[in-house]
Amino acid sequence: MATVKVTDDSFETDVLKSTTPVLVDFWAEWCGPCKQIGPALEQIADELAGQVTIAKVNIDDSPMVPSKLGVKGIPTLMLFKDGQMTSLKVGAMPKGKIVEWLAESGIAAKAAT
Repeated sequence: MATVKVTDDSFETDVLKSTTPVLVDFWAEWCGPCKQIGPALEQIADELAGQVTIAKVNIDDSPMVPSKLGVKGIPTLMLFKDGQMTSLKVGAMPKGKIVEWLAESGIAAKAAT
């Protein structure tokens, strides 16, 4: 399935109106920690396809949504369910921690490793 590129223009449709939970990664090309977690997010997108959508918003290309949501540092991960932001994590973390966070949020029925 892989991650989904989301822009200021597509955020409402791709995230807020999604029928599945969406984990949004706010990132930038120049951000080292953002690049570190990229492969883990791609793996999670494949392993948990159908349970959660992993969306990526490049803050340089689409600055309006991160500004509106108060994103101060990157990477910022926000979890949305039914159009509402339900959980937030700032900073890079290993894949296991991301999956654990999703499980705690009631998303990942099975643990991906």
